[in-house]
Amino acid sequence: MSDIERRNFGHLLAYHTAPTLLGIKCASLVSLSQIEFDVDEQLCYFNRRTAARGLKSRVMCGCGGRVLFLIYNEALLEKRLSDGEVRGLLKRFGYGENFTLEECLDRLSQRIRGSGEFPHEIGLFLDYPVEDVVGFIRNKGGNYKLCGCWKVYGSEESARRTFANYDKCRRYLCNKLNEGADIYQALKIS
Repeated sequence: MSDIERRNFGHLLAYHTAPTLLGIKCASLVSLSQIEFDVDEQLCYFNRRTAARGLKSRVMCGCGGRVLFLIYNEALLEKRLSDGEVRGLLKRFGYGENFTLEECLDRLSQRIRGSGEFPHEIGLFLDYPVEDVVGFIRNKGGNYKLCGCWKVYGSEESARRTFANYDKCRRYLCNKLNEGADIYQALKIS
């Protein structure tokens, strides 16, 4: 893997997953071109470098020359998926009541690959408020109050604060990379 490819991969991670990498969001979803990147090699390298921090990546599906993968903080995602309200909603989509994190990710991956419609419960994995995920499903993506990182059906004020915090994370990491650090230096991972 070339230094240029690694650097470009780092910039994409900084832009699309900064809140997850910095620990304020449990997971982020990214789509990458298989032509531009050796995705398997990049993700393997990422997993080796970030394992001690509890950060992981996982390919959810690949088609049409692109790979959709999840970057997640294992502890934060486990905590999120153990929430009773989240668990109850996931159960409606065929997730077992006692599913482990890996089993939930397997089920989500199957739903992404196998359904004709994108599985909207993915918002629960991406730390969207439950009321916004439910609102999106009920309203079929319409009638939202605010559109930012996701479509908001609940508290606009809370969502605006979250969006602003996500933007701060993105600016911080992108600035570090623009100053010459790589993604791992910016995250203080040796």
